[in-house]
This record gives sequence, C-alpha cells and structure tokens, in this order.
Amino acid sequence: MDPSKDLEQLAINTIRFLSADAVQKANSGHPGLPMGAAAMAYALWTRHLRHNPKDAAWANRDRFILSGGHGSMLLYSLLHLTGYPLTLEEIKNFRQWESKTPGHPEYWITPGVEVSTGPLGQGFANAVGIAIGQAHLAARFNRPGHELFDYYSYAIVTDGDLMEGITAEAASLAGHLQLGKLIFLYDDNNVSIDGSTHLTFTEDVALRFESYGWQVLRVANGNDVAAVDAALTAAKADERPSILCVKTTIGYGMPNRQGTAKAHGEPPGDQELDAAKRALGWPLEPRFLIPGEALEHFRGAVEQGAEYAAAWQAKLEAYKAAYPQEYKDLARVLAGELPAGWDAALPQFPADAKGMATRVSSGKVINAIAAVLPDLLGGSADLHPSTKTFIDAAPDFQHSTPQGRSIHYGIREHAMGAVVNGLSTTPGIIPFGSTFLVFSDYMRAPIRLSALSPHPSIWVFTHDSIGVGEDGPTHQPIEHLAALRSIPNLRVIRPADANEAREAWIAAIRDRKNPTTLVFSRQDLPTLDRNRGGEFAAAQGLHKGAYVLADWGKKRKPDIILMASGSEVPLIIEAGRKLAKDGVTVRLVSFPSWELFAAQSKSYRDKVLPPEVTARLSVEAGVAQGWQQWAAAQISLERFGASAPGDVAMRKLGFSVANVLKHARALLPKVKKK
Repeated sequence: MDPSKDLEQLAINTIRFLSADAVQKANSGHPGLPMGAAAMAYALWTRHLRHNPKDAAWANRDRFILSGGHGSMLLYSLLHLTGYPLTLEEIKNFRQWESKTPGHPEYWITPGVEVSTGPLGQGFANAVGIAIGQAHLAARFNRPGHELFDYYSYAIVTDGDLMEGITAEAASLAGHLQLGKLIFLYDDNNVSIDGSTHLTFTEDVALRFESYGWQVLRVANGNDVAAVDAALTAAKADERPSILCVKTTIGYGMPNRQGTAKAHGEPPGDQELDAAKRALGWPLEPRFLIPGEALEHFRGAVEQGAEYAAAWQAKLEAYKAAYPQEYKDLARVLAGELPAGWDAALPQFPADAKGMATRVSSGKVINAIAAVLPDLLGGSADLHPSTKTFIDAAPDFQHSTPQGRSIHYGIREHAMGAVVNGLSTTPGIIPFGSTFLVFSDYMRAPIRLSALSPHPSIWVFTHDSIGVGEDGPTHQPIEHLAALRSIPNLRVIRPADANEAREAWIAAIRDRKNPTTLVFSRQDLPTLDRNRGGEFAAAQGLHKGAYVLADWGKKRKPDIILMASGSEVPLIIEAGRKLAKDGVTVRLVSFPSWELFAAQSKSYRDKVLPPEVTARLSVEAGVAQGWQQWAAAQISLERFGASAPGDVAMRKLGFSVANVLKHARALLPKVKKK
C-alpha cells in the first residue's frame, strides 16, 4: 500500500476514535456522524480548507459549518488535531459543565466554531448568510489585482438538515443569488433517529438542488478521499453553489450498529467500541489515542495557516499602498470599530401632532445611518415597501450587484433569520432583517440562536399591534412582544415616536455583541415636543429602557404612575392631562425596553418608579404577561384582535383614553386611603 495512504487512513481513524472515545466517556452524544463522515471531513480539512489555527478569526479564512451539530465531536476532533487552542483535556470533558466542548457547537465558546448549530437547518442557512457576506465584502473592498476576500463557505449537512423547511428557503435563495463560493457536503447515509429515511424522505435530493440552480456532484463512496477531493475541486471551479451528495455509512466501523439508527445518538458501549477498533485495526488502549505520526500530519495546518495569513498580510500591505482611502475603512472594519461621529447626522424630528408611523421614521433613520455607515446591510421578507427598510442610495444585493445593500429574501422569514445571523459574523457587516411582528413566529429559532450565541443581529418588526387594522387577527400580534421578551439576552425596544425610533437605532448599532429587536408601528404617532423647555423629556432616555416622560401636578410624589410603550404612550399622555386637570399628580413613563431598564442601577429604577408609589398602571396592546413586575394593574389584550380600521379596533378592544381613565381612577382610592 502507498505509505501516504497508510497515513491518510491512520489520520481518518484518529478522527473516528477520538470522537467515539469522547462520546463513550461522556456516556452521551452522537458517534454515528463523526465515524461515518470522518473521511470526507479529512479530505476537506487537509486538502482544501484555508484556515489558521493560531488565529481563528483571520479575516480571509475559509469558513466551515457543521450544520448537523449533533455530530459536534467531529468538529472538536478536527479543531484539536489541527492545532486550535482546544486541549485534549477539553475533548475528554465533552458535554461536561463549563467545558469548551458542549453537546452542540456554540459560537464564542469554542475557538474555530463559526456559528451555533444543532437545531437542524440553521447551520445550512447560516452558511448562506456567510457566503452573502463574502460576496458583499469582496465587492466593497476587492480591487483588480487585490483580491483580499475570496474565501469559501463549506458545510457538512445531513438528511435531517435537508428535511427541514428552512433549507428549502435558504437553498432557493442561494441558487437565485448564484453564491459560487458556497459548497456543501451532504452526509447521505439514509438514516435518521426513527430509522431509515425511506420512512419519510424519499425525494430525489440531487434533482431538487439542480432545480434550485445548484451544481450537484455525486461521490459514491464517502470513504474515497480522492473522489471527495476531486468533487471539491470541481465545486470550486463552478460559479454556482455546489452540493456534493456523498454516500456514507453512519457509525462506520461499528459491526453491530453501522448503517442503523442505533449508531446515531447513543454511546457505542465499551464492547461495540472495542469491536469497531478491532474491525478498523485500532488499538483498544489507551483511550483517546492520537498517534504521533497522525498528529504531526494534522498539525501541518499550523504552519500552513501561518503561511496563508502572512501571504494575506502582504496583500493587505500592497492594498494599503494602492488604495489608502479604502484601506482606512478596511482597517476600521477589521478592528471592529464604528466610524467616529456616525450618529451625529441622524435626523432630529420636530414636534408634530399628526406625526408619523415609527416604521416611517425608522426608514428615514436607516437611510441616514446608511449614508455614514457603509457596514449597514438590510433585508426584508418581501416587505420593503411596508417595513420601510430599503436603503435608497445603493442597488439591491443581487448576483450582478453584490455591492448592493438591500437584500430581497422573498417570503422566507425562517431562512432570513438564519442568514442574518450568518451575516453578523462577517467583519464590516451590520445586518438587519425585517418583516411584520406577527411573523416573528416564523423566525423564532434564529432569533433565539442570535441571543444564545450571541450574534449582534438586528430584527426589525413593524405592524406591531391591533393598530394594523383591517387585515385582522391573523396579522395582529398579541402575544409576540411577551414571547420575544421571554428570550434571555434579547433586547426588545418599542419606540413611542420618531425621536425614540432614532435612539432605538442608535442603541442597536452601538451594541456589537448582542441582538436587538426593534418594534415599530404601522399607524401614525404624534412626534412629542422634546425641545428644551418643551413638555416632554428628551428621547435619549430610551437608552435607559424607561424614563420619566413628564410629571404633572403639584405634589412632590406622584399619586399615580402611567406607563406604556410604543403606540400606547399617546394614550397615557391624554389620560394624564385629564387626571392632572382633576388635581391628580401624575407621572408618565415611556417604557420602550424592559431589558434596558432592568440593566440600570436600582437607584435609577427607584427614581423612575418610586417603590412607595404603588398605584401604577401599564398600557400595552398585547398580553399583560410580565408587566406585573412593574405595574399593579394592566390594560392589555388577552384575546385575539378583529378586522376593522385600526383606530376602531384599538378603541373597541379597550385602548382608549376613557378606558385608561377608568382603570387609573380605580387605583386612586387606594392611594388616598394611605
């Protein structure tokens, strides 16, 4: 046998058994994918993947996404073997408390993990976003003879990934956009948890992807490294996205489990693991064996990665000399910084009793930001005219215009969410995705993952209440604010007028570590008089989550506090005026963000909501869930809406000045008794 083939097989079996030993030690995990996909992963990582183990964030690295994140030990084995700062001790701590090898890959936890995967289909769509990011960066910065950004996005995807609806959405979009630097290896093993895929998944995957506009390549034997290598080379030569349909055997080597569902998600057991080692000529002991020859072979990636990075640095220096202005912007991007004074030119909206919908003021702010912040890249699920999110000064993002800054996602909310998360990992891109608030349900999984990872994705939701009107209850969000607020680490901001909308965008752009949800109205809202000496406090109070909008009355302490977010703030203002005329001391609190308010000091929170003032009423056109922590009573909506003009729906369902007064006065006797 060719000595190089011996080394190749030794290296592949090192991946297999390092992974299997970790699963067995944890007595938990998925050995089937690592053992079945080891050879094709080896071919990719040793013959094609340009990466730098000593700098996992090197800007022009090829990206690798394990979409079938349940097979995480495959990725952890590759990261350890190729020299990333992931120790053997961490491999032995697989799935244990505070280890860097959690059950599914988590962004930022493990060096070399590009996105958090596991919920099937998310990594697939993340990779589409990463490929869009590459195309946009290349169009923005590359110049003839100075191709700084030419990296590929690779992913291993599974039968389970391809069953999920999100992959149909994302694959269709990728084919339309002709993302030629997107290459997937499909681990085609015909097995899922329930058993054979013949139970549920009998479509012709190759024909499906051909219809999407992808190049489809077939590899009959996933253990044939040369065949996988050749298919990857062919994929890189085509201008279309490519999928390699690679026939593999799940749990390869396990004599009693390979090719069956038993290999998928159960530890092999000592007897079966030993039998697999005998079958593949691997020593039974010690566990976690890494032969020196195999390790030396894999660790060649360290030197190779340093060479890649050095060559790229030389390119960067040449670029700096040839294009000093572009380099200045690029250096800022690579440093993760915002342009100095980027927010100085954002519009200040004059007081206006009629005002405008916050979706409209948001659109004006988006375009003002885009003029000074080239990093902003946004998209809509076929709703740009309604969400007001189109960036006017740039073309659409399309295959022919990758410099474009407005992405048309089509009616693909789920894929849009995951694509935005992928985009958020790209230096120099601040992405947002937009749709109606009610359709946040369609993209809850990527919103949750943006908070978990975390990704600084910006979610723009408009048509935020029963004020949507005639479209009726199918399009009127009721429980959606509460559902979004329930996600840890997600900031939800619902502005009350145009100037709060401006501040909300500033808050979202400034936070480059966490996701932000911006929630805007369909209907017009008055622009409050916030000028010096005006009736209301400055909109900058939004950054504290809740703030005193106005205090009306003669007493030092308010008799009652009325609080609201978004379109309900005008209601508490009008009700507050009437109460003040009746001699009641009223505090009005604009409450755009629970999360920002909860992050403030106790002294600030107590200043806004004095503990001794227990007469507190919240007003919001959604379920009351959660408002109990701030208010003694709530005007809320505990039913679905109705089709009617928006103002009629609001009034009929209890969002009127009269109803606010009724509830407020019911609280006031409690104050007087004290």
